[in-house]
Amino acid sequence: MIKKIIVILTLFISVASFAQKNNASAYSFFGIGDKNTSNTVEQISMGGIGVSLTDQFRLNLSNPASLSGLKFTTYALAIENKNIWAKDNQGKEQGAATYLSYLAMGIPLGENAGMTFGLLPNTSVGYSLVANSFNASNELTEISAYNGEGGTNKVFLGVGFQIFKGFSVGLQGNYIFGKIENNITNQLKDVALATKYETFSRIKGFAINSGFQYKTKLTENVNLHLGANFDLESEVDTEDEEYIYSLSIASGEIPRDTLLTNKGNGILKSPLKTSLGIGFGKENKWFAGIDYSFQDALQLQGNIYNNFTKIAYDSYSKISIGGFYTPKFTSITSYWERVTYRAGLKMEKTGLMVNSSGTGNDFTAIDDFGISFGVGLPVSNQLSNLNIGFELGKRGKINNGLIQENYINFRLSFSLNDKWFKKREIL
Repeated sequence: MIKKIIVILTLFISVASFAQKNNASAYSFFGIGDKNTSNTVEQISMGGIGVSLTDQFRLNLSNPASLSGLKFTTYALAIENKNIWAKDNQGKEQGAATYLSYLAMGIPLGENAGMTFGLLPNTSVGYSLVANSFNASNELTEISAYNGEGGTNKVFLGVGFQIFKGFSVGLQGNYIFGKIENNITNQLKDVALATKYETFSRIKGFAINSGFQYKTKLTENVNLHLGANFDLESEVDTEDEEYIYSLSIASGEIPRDTLLTNKGNGILKSPLKTSLGIGFGKENKWFAGIDYSFQDALQLQGNIYNNFTKIAYDSYSKISIGGFYTPKFTSITSYWERVTYRAGLKMEKTGLMVNSSGTGNDFTAIDDFGISFGVGLPVSNQLSNLNIGFELGKRGKINNGLIQENYINFRLSFSLNDKWFKKREIL
């Protein structure tokens, strides 16, 4: 039954989600889009922690070393609904997007090893903005429309195994691919034709991350969890095209004269990213932990990216704090005692720097703060769960002509467990 459910949901959600925009943020305009978190709904509901956490029933996408503790074949898929309220000195706008957040499967390999593979969005682009210019008499003189869509996806394969009691290591390979389209249409007052600048980027590359976890008892009921994950230095290649041409908007955006055609290649260099985690907990009862991640500035190189004078990249860092509590994991008398309750918060320095004027060196850091909470609802009498998560936060600021985004994200995931390779019993 579980296999039938996963196939039906996977086909339905995949077709519906990948056909739509998966972002609604103005900040997805920059670079190759917003970087999506590589965490499950359960982890995001705890502020994004997970580097040190291992679970025999659920996948952990933050550290492949956690796969050594997986005891059940686990299917995981999730959908996410983003709601953004953006404001600047001129007014407010609202946007929303719903998409497939991840699709993954984990398989135990014996008692002390496991593997996982799956697909998740890596970066996302999705925005539609209009900027108006007025003269001293408050008459409209110019309109500029900004639109973008696309992003990159990540296919991954990871393994983890226990070296000795309490200590595990893991390795994961990632193939990144996708396509991004951006365009700007500019129309001046009393000018018959508008001008459109359009770019296309096809992106592909490989990346590797590795990690370790260590778990030991502090007391009879409390365990200490330590972990680290390393996203190794990588390069993603881009094949870029850019065009400038005139067009008649009144005639349905019919192109006229092509003013520029250019093709080239670009590179996104991602330095080593280190994530460290520590936590304390009781097996299947409670857990509290903190993760800290840091990375040097990203580097964009290429004809198209060299034109982005309004952005720069600084070092990245993130602190996540959170945990979960399950009243009684084995309760047979009360359903709600088997429910898992989660909460957490994050403080993130995204590394993106924006200069709204495009001149000088007046860059402003775009930071992100969010709080999250959620529940894990047991499905029937099985070990499977329906996970619901909410996240509220704020990114950016109104200062220096920028945009502040307040957001509410809703997430829903299925973590379905099955036991494969059962030994046949002879009665």
